[in-house]
Amino acid sequence: MSEVLLQVEGLKKSFGGVVATDDVALDVRLDEIHAIIGPNGAGKTTLITQLFGEQLPDAGHVFFKGNDITRLALHKRASIGLARSFQITSVFMDFSVLDNVALAVQAHEGHSFKFWKAATTEFLLRENAMKALAQVGLDGRASNMASELSHGERRQLEIAMALATNPVFLLLDEPMAGMGAEESALMVKLLKGLKKDRAILLVEHDMNAVFELADRISVLVYGKLIATGTPDEIRNNSEVREAYLGEA
Repeated sequence: MSEVLLQVEGLKKSFGGVVATDDVALDVRLDEIHAIIGPNGAGKTTLITQLFGEQLPDAGHVFFKGNDITRLALHKRASIGLARSFQITSVFMDFSVLDNVALAVQAHEGHSFKFWKAATTEFLLRENAMKALAQVGLDGRASNMASELSHGERRQLEIAMALATNPVFLLLDEPMAGMGAEESALMVKLLKGLKKDRAILLVEHDMNAVFELADRISVLVYGKLIATGTPDEIRNNSEVREAYLGEA
């Protein structure tokens, strides 16, 4: 069995009388894609923000490589190997594809406000950026402006920006959002090749992609984790079908 990189124990978060995460416990292992699914309002976004330090839980713990990072600052989580993409594409449209990734490298290395100049001049930054672009198949578009990319290519660019920081744990927040069938198929192929030597936590509404990609799936409903298992186990779980997937 692969090494557990991220482990969550008893995670709870409430907003007034609304329980967003209710005693959530799960783990994500090296070399696996672990998907989180659930209906709108299930608590997926709140769970993500607690894992990456954007919100602190009311109770429970988050462990990374065996160390308690529950209250570790957001920027420090990035420095120990956690990275994420966002549901809404967040790239600099007026920058080239290469410079977008170089900026991500520069910011991760802590150059602060100097990064605007250095990202366009330092060879090492651009070399690392090109390696990340090659991983997602965009090295041939490096000199293009980000605004010239298709929606699917911008999602690839955002993943390259995350990969450029050399993460061992990568969260992908709805990477297929807004994609057509052809773009989604290309993204599935890309993601299959990215899990080696890292763990991927995938939050996605495209169930075809989830069941094709995931090694394990966890299902959230009203803040509670009702099941974790292989795609076949989740597909055949009567409670999951009733709560989310539908009897069909």
